[in-house]
Amino acid sequence: MFEQIENKPLRRRILWTAPLVMAGIAALTLRKFRATGDTVPNSATGEEVEIGEFNNSGERVNTTRVKKIVRSDSEWWPRLTPQQYYVTRKHSTDTPFTGTYYQLHQAGIYRCICCDTAVFHSKAKYDSGTGWPSFWEPIAKENVRTSGDPKENLDIGIDVMCKRCDAHLGHIFNDGPQPSGLRYCINESSLRFVPA
Repeated sequence: MFEQIENKPLRRRILWTAPLVMAGIAALTLRKFRATGDTVPNSATGEEVEIGEFNNSGERVNTTRVKKIVRSDSEWWPRLTPQQYYVTRKHSTDTPFTGTYYQLHQAGIYRCICCDTAVFHSKAKYDSGTGWPSFWEPIAKENVRTSGDPKENLDIGIDVMCKRCDAHLGHIFNDGPQPSGLRYCINESSLRFVPA
């Protein structure tokens, strides 16, 4: 009997402190991820790049030189959702079949979620069956860059990034349809669809 009375306050303390401990662990974990510091990408030279500009109908307006958009991690974090941040700034990948863009067949263009540069057109989109939006070419080759030679290692995929802000968009594979034979497998979290 005495044991039961003695255990009740201990049980109550555990029940009251457990949520606080869990919240503390969650806060420290989030802080750890957010505070990967004010690191800036290696390409943060303030250089200019040439990109093709497109209106929302997908028509090329012109080709122009613009300054690269360079921000620290702490500057990107409040501008993006956590998922967008981890995909575009930390090279994570969306879970397949979780978004809506992979099954979207509406005419329009896809812009980089970080800098609004046009990166893909719905005319080059196709259903790859992978659960990610897939395209056989970018809207303009000068608007994206790769982390390696697109002719090599396409069986495992190579990174595709926005040329203006270095956002990680997805990967390229060599199992796409003609005329390119490529599959730009792109994360929905890195895109913003603009209907034509």
